[in-house]
Amino acid sequence: MIVDSAVWVDLFTRKRGRAWPVLRRALADRARVFAVPAIVQEVVQGARDAQELAVLKAGMARVPVLEAESGIALALAAAELYARCRWGGVTIRSPIDCLIAATAIEHGEPLLTEDRDFPAIRSIAPRLKLIDVPTA
Repeated sequence: MIVDSAVWVDLFTRKRGRAWPVLRRALADRARVFAVPAIVQEVVQGARDAQELAVLKAGMARVPVLEAESGIALALAAAELYARCRWGGVTIRSPIDCLIAATAIEHGEPLLTEDRDFPAIRSIAPRLKLIDVPTA
């Protein structure tokens, strides 16, 4: 599974969002858990200070990263996904979410996230698999 940014931040900063127990269980079960380059960027760029930056960089350095077969093909797939969402009346708050979704679709990996953009993307691109997260 690919784990989205906020869930990694919860793990590394010891915060506990709704998806964190799913990640904890997956790690305990030694399940295949990944990030993608855009998620690494989102996690690390959110550091509030140099100390947290070091924690986040060290944490993400231990996470296996799935990359797209072709950078340009990924960019085009993400752009098409963003456009299809817009045409379907779905507003995606961050184009980076389309990069993440396109990578998850390419690899056939489900995505663990609490971000509301991804169910909206899935409404347009049903090949995007999402992991159910317990509601609050």
